[in-house]
Amino acid sequence: MARFVLIRRSPLPPAVCWERLTAWPRHGERVPFTRVRVARGTGREVGDLVLARTAVGPLRFDDPMEITELVVPVPGRDGRCRLVKRGRPVRGWAELRVRAVGGGSAAVWTEELTVTGLPGPLDPVVSRAGRLVFGRVLDHLLGA
Repeated sequence: MARFVLIRRSPLPPAVCWERLTAWPRHGERVPFTRVRVARGTGREVGDLVLARTAVGPLRFDDPMEITELVVPVPGRDGRCRLVKRGRPVRGWAELRVRAVGGGSAAVWTEELTVTGLPGPLDPVVSRAGRLVFGRVLDHLLGA
């Protein structure tokens, strides 16, 4: 299973950082050939489903992610959203965290995933690609 962790500091207060991180359609703005939308619910509650659809010509696949834990940040409490990947080509989970740091916040994106058909020895390549692609997403969401 490939794993990566991204950490970004932001001058944004935790509530604003959280709103940006959970603006699901914006996640697809920096991932090539991918659109992200809320497929079930509002995208702000446990049980809601976020769907990333990647398509290049006739090749396409869905990455449905169910929100299994969601804690909105408030003063004195960190925010946390855990998504479990429920699709066939990509399995695993992602967790977004926001905490107050000084006058701003820190965002932490942790992800573990397995891509169907890729052997385990390629996990380091998948991890590097994840850090690159999702690092761009995180920078975009936080306005860095």
